Amino acid sequence: MKSRARSSGADSRLSVRKSKADKDPNKPKRPPSAFFVFMEDFRKDYKEKHPNVKQVSVIGKAGGDKWKSLSEAEKAPFVSKAEKLKAEYNKKMDAYNNKPTGGPTASGDSDKSKSEVNDEDEEGDE
Repeated sequence: MKSRARSSGADSRLSVRKSKADKDPNKPKRPPSAFFVFMEDFRKDYKEKHPNVKQVSVIGKAGGDKWKSLSEAEKAPFVSKAEKLKAEYNKKMDAYNNKPTGGPTASGDSDKSKSEVNDEDEEGDE
């Protein structure tokens, strides 16, 4: 009896997740933080020095420890690169949010029909 109650509860949670809106594939990805910018370089160096280590958790742990031990001056290049990436992301998001949604105003047409526009042009010629 208890297992049925649990399964119905799990089903209701699954149905909530299914109703989640789809992601827009055109939406720009969020920029990495300074730590993730650091980890890109650290992973390459770590794999060169330790080619036998294949576990992601070990590399992540070593990277986290190294990041904690860095001074602010040593972190500065990664922070500045992350800020540049964030500025680019903000520009892309502004363009994404302000892009035309389609319809007549997006293509440069006004609310007037084509025939009304043509009529006005002909009147000007006379």
